[in-house]
Amino acid sequence: MSTISKWKLRSTEQLVKDRWADVRKNSYQKNDGTVVEPFYVYGFPDYATALAITKEGKVIVEKMYRPGLDMVTLELPGGCVDASDKSLTDTMARELFEETGYRFEHIEYLGKTSPNPTTNTNLMHMFLATGGVEDPLAVLDAEEAVEVVVLEWEDFIEKFKAQEFIQSMQVSTILYALMRMDKLVIF
Repeated sequence: MSTISKWKLRSTEQLVKDRWADVRKNSYQKNDGTVVEPFYVYGFPDYATALAITKEGKVIVEKMYRPGLDMVTLELPGGCVDASDKSLTDTMARELFEETGYRFEHIEYLGKTSPNPTTNTNLMHMFLATGGVEDPLAVLDAEEAVEVVVLEWEDFIEKFKAQEFIQSMQVSTILYALMRMDKLVIF
């Protein structure tokens, strides 16, 4: 029988609350009576990301500037789950289209992962999108500032092996997608 259980929330103070962040300073009491304070909890929207593969077997990735690291990164397409999305699969289809201009025959849910369950409330929903075809009428979301890059499969794998994808939840998505496709190669 487990002796681990939830901590008791003693108090909470809202520090920031807007569309992108919900930061609270909490006080907790552990089961042994110890008080843990301050303990900061960061609420962010849930996200969805996909390993996106075209009908021709090429992989669609993106280059984006990321202010947190102050660098341009290589990433998978994805974004926030909106309240107006009917399902997580709809979220992923919308994000793929908005960011890449591609529509996909199959979008398969692979599961979820947490960026940091200690302090963060959000989840990353992982997908494998296949059968992508570029829509010639697509207008990419100008606010995103994304450069779409279509890679040959071998180039994508080399970039992955070289650790050019540094967003940890996207690395998880790549690994789960490779497992789903029976292409996970230990290197």
